[in-house]
Amino acid sequence: MRLWCGTTASGLATWALPFVLGLAVLDRTIGAATLGLLLAARTAGFLVAVAVGGVLADRYSRRGVVLWAGLAAATATPLLALGLGRSLPLMLAAAVVAGAGQGACRPAFQALTAEVVDEDRRQAANAAMTLSVRATTLAGPSLTALLAVVLDTWTLLLGIGALWLAAALVPGPGAGRRGTAEAATGSGADTDGEGVGDRRRPSFFAEFAEGLREARRHPWFLAGLGALTVVISTGYSATGVALPLVSRDKYDTGFVLAAAMTAYTLGALGGAVVVARWRPRAQGWAALAGLGLYGFAPLSLLLPVHWAVVVAAYVVAGIGIELFNVPWFTATQREVAPDKLARVSSLDFMLSYGLAPAGLALIAPAIEQFGPRPVLAVCAVLCFAAPAAAALVPSARGFARREPVEAGARDA
Repeated sequence: MRLWCGTTASGLATWALPFVLGLAVLDRTIGAATLGLLLAARTAGFLVAVAVGGVLADRYSRRGVVLWAGLAAATATPLLALGLGRSLPLMLAAAVVAGAGQGACRPAFQALTAEVVDEDRRQAANAAMTLSVRATTLAGPSLTALLAVVLDTWTLLLGIGALWLAAALVPGPGAGRRGTAEAATGSGADTDGEGVGDRRRPSFFAEFAEGLREARRHPWFLAGLGALTVVISTGYSATGVALPLVSRDKYDTGFVLAAAMTAYTLGALGGAVVVARWRPRAQGWAALAGLGLYGFAPLSLLLPVHWAVVVAAYVVAGIGIELFNVPWFTATQREVAPDKLARVSSLDFMLSYGLAPAGLALIAPAIEQFGPRPVLAVCAVLCFAAPAAAALVPSARGFARREPVEAGARDA
């Protein structure tokens, strides 16, 4: 429960910062250009720290990394509030540190879950965590808008700092880990039988390279990560840019934008509920099929359909993304060597979410140059094709290097 509360607090704080900064644009405390710089600075901090955090979480205590990363973000957020509308350098520095705290927390929380939660309960635990984040994302805008009536942006930023403080302090201690060689042996990795203390600690880059080699040992992971990166950098980016345009130009209302985004979150909530208990025989194929469902979102924006079809497509996309996310996290926690789990998770976040801004940077001018229809068509095809190609990797069937002997005897 404490881990769930800490993860929920960090997820809510991560979501809330850009929303509250958007409110600062509305009340003219900062401009739109400043908002873009702050979000870019936060992303830069995230990308650097997610790699560093992965190495540190495997080298030291995962709980300790969560603590210090959360405290860094909790400290940076009031500094961001202090510089709001007064000092751009202070705001940028604070945004970098806040992003770094977020980035370092992500792989550490993933690895800490594997320490704290028994293997047979991890899928339900991962589903519960994503449920909490989706629920706060759904209720958050309304709650924040209500709070903004009585509280100024400065106070709301302090509230985000309090959430990061909770994320740092609330989670309980990890269960502890075995030695590196023993842990690797338990996951099927090669080992020379020497303990951690029998050799000098490698450099940061050598340890990060170890994480890359561990990721390469799992073809299903590389294939799934490639598919996820394609869907996020193309599908997410295209719909993020095109949905407001389609809502305005095609349906002549902002309602479609709001309804589609709400439908996506509701679909994700439903998907998390389903996958908490669903154990299909070919779990990897089922997860990749769920990921491919996102292709219906750009497809619906492309076709001449009633706005209700767009909303329905976003419900399907939301269901599908959680049918992928939860088994994906669970399989990574199960299959990856425990002593390298945080580094492999950091690679996941670096590529899948780290490349999203690059996708936006390319998609937006492409839509401006060629129009939304051809861009949406290409992105829809990629969203369908990338998971299908990943499913062709033999180990992708069950998100495991080796299929369990009894897999055929289990109920789906």
